[in-house]
Amino acid sequence: MIMIYAVTLNPSLDYHAFTDRFAAGELNRTKKELLLAGGKGINVSTVMRSFGYECTIFGFTAGSIGTEIKRLVREAGLIDGMSVARSGMSRINVKIHAKEETELNGTGPSISAEDIEDLMKRLDLLENGDVLVLSGSIPPSVPKAIYADILERVKGKDIITAVDAAGELLTDTLSLHPFVIKPNNEELGDIFRAKIKTREEAVPYAERLQEMGARNVLVSLAKDGAVLITEDGRKLFCNAPEGRAVNSIGSGDSMLAGFLHGMIEKNDYEYALRMGIAAGSACAFSEGLATNETTADLMPAISSYTSTISS
Repeated sequence: MIMIYAVTLNPSLDYHAFTDRFAAGELNRTKKELLLAGGKGINVSTVMRSFGYECTIFGFTAGSIGTEIKRLVREAGLIDGMSVARSGMSRINVKIHAKEETELNGTGPSISAEDIEDLMKRLDLLENGDVLVLSGSIPPSVPKAIYADILERVKGKDIITAVDAAGELLTDTLSLHPFVIKPNNEELGDIFRAKIKTREEAVPYAERLQEMGARNVLVSLAKDGAVLITEDGRKLFCNAPEGRAVNSIGSGDSMLAGFLHGMIEKNDYEYALRMGIAAGSACAFSEGLATNETTADLMPAISSYTSTISS
């Protein structure tokens, strides 16, 4: 059985507050609240769990907030493989859902060299055929090359590796040839100090990341779909289906989960891209992450959306 391992080095306790109106400096009241275990790797794993995979979370927790994160992870049906840091407190992130979305994210615990070594030993659980997802930000005390160090640790095993991170966290991994990387258009632009809004603008920069070592590059363009540069030389584009977007949090994570599921299921890039778009859109059109059911509901609507971008 294929196992999904997701590294979320800085998981959080996410407080989602839904309100019709939010005004800074004033008293605001919610109409609904949710308290969830947060972190991009946890989001990816939650969606993959819905697709039917067993998922293990690696990362660092600390203090009473960390204890609650662990409980919520297990409650969601995920396997808790997170290390307990020796000092500090796991973070709380506040997500305000109003006419516009506002986020206030915490910093996270202090991570020691001993904590990192404990994480590295846990990675030895991976076996050939498994999937390893490196996703999200890291605590300030963790070395910037941590994702590259993790890929170095598992090098030599026949596993699918996916990286969804920004800046050096992403680019430092490229020499280790991750199977897929998933920057969004803003993250891609930040790497090359460029403004990227369209698929045509995204393609040359995505190709540069491939030249730097990534096997496949998936660039999410929010409501405009996604571009996929494949290791067999194709440049694919898929539109997003029409619908009312009510949530952007977790859409990129859902897209990555959908893409990985599509590749595992059929080993077909066009199908995987459509599955990624369906999952990302399913999240955007609801108040939570994509599920197997909501993703499947959207697949017929985008069955013919994939196209090849000419050079």
